[in-house]
Amino acid sequence: MAANLPAAASFMATHARLLDRRRFELLLGNGGTDAVLAAVDGYRNPDGGYGWGLEPDLRAPESQPGGALHAFEVFEEIGPVTTPHAVRLCDWLASVSTPDGGLPFALPVADPAGCAPFWVQADPAAASLQSTAFATGVALRVARHDRAVREHPWLAAATEYCVRSIRELSGPPHAIALSFAVGFADAAHDFHAEAPDLLDRLAAYVPPDGLAPVSGGSDGETLRALDFAPLPDRPARALFKQDVIDAELQRLAGGQEDDGGWRVDFASFSPAAELEWRGYATVRAVSILQRNGSSEDLHQRRRCSLGRGTSGDAW
Repeated sequence: MAANLPAAASFMATHARLLDRRRFELLLGNGGTDAVLAAVDGYRNPDGGYGWGLEPDLRAPESQPGGALHAFEVFEEIGPVTTPHAVRLCDWLASVSTPDGGLPFALPVADPAGCAPFWVQADPAAASLQSTAFATGVALRVARHDRAVREHPWLAAATEYCVRSIRELSGPPHAIALSFAVGFADAAHDFHAEAPDLLDRLAAYVPPDGLAPVSGGSDGETLRALDFAPLPDRPARALFKQDVIDAELQRLAGGQEDDGGWRVDFASFSPAAELEWRGYATVRAVSILQRNGSSEDLHQRRRCSLGRGTSGDAW
């Protein structure tokens, strides 16, 4: 089953925020990096960080680690093009890091309107593996093509914080923290000698079927294999057997709704956030399906894995 791209494009035009519409255009080869950068620039603050609802459930204007995550996602997508705003974001992250190199889950919010309680109630003085891993993991992916980010002292300090924190885990972290820790270890594989060992350590906490219920989340909220390992050419993919991945790709393609978009299974905390998450999820779904090959390729892999390839040989 393949994604219906015309329907997805119609959904994006009808419902999505400008940033995700520009990201969708870039994904399909119909837009340029300048347009994407102009869209994300609207969320940037003079301090170099990002706020203003770039993280849809954190609508306050203040720069936040959650905003940094989504800004780095954009900076990865425009590669090999770079922007000086990426290293300025590293400067800001260095300014709000704790002495041990970690990032707080969130910084103080003056007006909590439209913000999820877990962002507003976070301790701004306590470092969090979840927030440090989600910002650092994507920054490492940007660092593959952006030398200024790769050589920034914030990235080195934050990387070492994540390495120590994962090494010191004594039990399974929260499912969302686990997914970001896996993402960090996967990205760090290109840069840090301990990354393979870290991924092996985290593998003990990842269910073989990829189904990790989110404690405290919405009813039925569950992380899945493609949340831990969305790409076929990365070390994290070895956490799962191919039949698990194939089933999840089929499920993801089948999640496209009649209006052309995808949904998330977690709660949104404002009407705007609900639509914005749908646009974000639609870009993500199409990107993952494209990066993992066509529906015909998936069908052929499934046939071959069952010993039903055209040559009669098992794959």
